[in-house]
Amino acid sequence: MDPVDPAGSLDPAGSTGAAVSPLSPIELLLEGTVIPAHPLALDAEGRFDERRQRALTRYYLASGAGGLAVGVHTTQFEIRKPEVGLLRPVLELAAETVAREAGRPVVRVAGACGYTAQAVAEAELAASLGYDAVLLSPAVPGADEQGLLDRARAVGEVLPVIGFYLQDAVGGRFLTPEFWRAFADIPSVAAIKIAPFDRYRTSDVLAAVADADRAGEVALYTGNDDAIITDLLTPYRAGARPRWFAGGLLGQWAVWTSTAVTLLDRVRRARAGDHRMMVELLRQAPELTDANSAVFDVRGGFRGCIAGVHEVLRRQGLLAGTWCLDPAESLSPGQAEEIERVAKAYPWLTDDAFVAEHLDAWLA
Repeated sequence: MDPVDPAGSLDPAGSTGAAVSPLSPIELLLEGTVIPAHPLALDAEGRFDERRQRALTRYYLASGAGGLAVGVHTTQFEIRKPEVGLLRPVLELAAETVAREAGRPVVRVAGACGYTAQAVAEAELAASLGYDAVLLSPAVPGADEQGLLDRARAVGEVLPVIGFYLQDAVGGRFLTPEFWRAFADIPSVAAIKIAPFDRYRTSDVLAAVADADRAGEVALYTGNDDAIITDLLTPYRAGARPRWFAGGLLGQWAVWTSTAVTLLDRVRRARAGDHRMMVELLRQAPELTDANSAVFDVRGGFRGCIAGVHEVLRRQGLLAGTWCLDPAESLSPGQAEEIERVAKAYPWLTDDAFVAEHLDAWLA
């Protein structure tokens, strides 16, 4: 079944001290980098807080993130509702801040949702604002795998595409290895975010992409927030050569981002043969998973995952509160205490001192 709409119509701040990269944004995406999923800043009345939204972008740039994903789940899908009308303002503010203040290549990734016409229109909007790629949501009710492939091809005529294997708990679905092999062979596909929170399905995608004709042209990004370090350290034996995750496109990396940038650098050292670093990272892997459990509200069935990201940023002063567009999106009972617990238990993970040093400048 093609991804048709329900009516039945078929639709075709500046970085401080970061080294300047000679790579283009897409080349940087393929090489691998840290890409936070950008949250949405609101005030107590639920209005768009442009000052704090810009401060978040500046924080990610100053942390050394190589990209930003905007208009994705962490940004809140409700920005697309006509009565909210924030999709363009949010995309525009992030793109303008990067263009004016980054001073280096940054991969600007825009989320795109819905049936083909909506996804193509959102990609066209992103392209007009200077975005480099589209993260394509797989949540298309009623569409079969062939329809999802056709939609990806249509969006790929506008911008390079990043595929997305999403966990069931937040709207994902099972997709076969055959789908991912065919997806990887679409000429416009630049990367795939693998985030089923499932070892079996993760391995399915790795093996399928390794078997694709374009295997060497598609970067793999972990979105498994429950297994970030494990994914990044694992040489998956698929095909003639091992495949590594190039980087991460993660809601977890929307917080403590400067630590995430350091983490990816440490992972590369471990991959290159630093045994002591490998052992240290393996020790820290379950600690990061424990922290993610608190931030993403695993005990509450992920109901407070966006609010949990906001709570970390609120504690640091980057956000004024944990408000979401959907009033039902809020911290679960005990979640704030869990976030406080993991922040104290794993001081290597937090970047409070870094944020405190620069917060006034980012909010200016």
